[in-house]
Amino acid sequence: VQLQASGGGLVQAGAYPRLSCAASAHTFITMGWFRQAPGKEREFLSAISWITSSAYYADSVKGRFTISRDNAKITVYLQMNSLKPEDTAVYYCAAQMGWHYSDSGKYEYWGQGTQVTVSS
Repeated sequence: VQLQASGGGLVQAGAYPRLSCAASAHTFITMGWFRQAPGKEREFLSAISWITSSAYYADSVKGRFTISRDNAKITVYLQMNSLKPEDTAVYYCAAQMGWHYSDSGKYEYWGQGTQVTVSS
């Protein structure tokens, strides 16, 4: 499975961009979003079950970010609101056959990452 992330770029604080991640095939159960800022570890943000649509969020983004999916397009989205400079990072989408949604080590497939830079 190949994952293609898009939607990043340079935005101002308070912006509300939407990231997209398109999969080449539907051979997974869970898709998730992570991010990694310079000098920091990769951080779990959100994940969604392709079977139940159940969604989970990290406390750091709960209430600001929303994950959704489009079955027909095999695409997952991350709507980000009220961005802050500390949200600056490379954002990655990932997919796995299980439901260890916050464990980056359980994801078998990763997108190339898309840079989001938030200016103050």
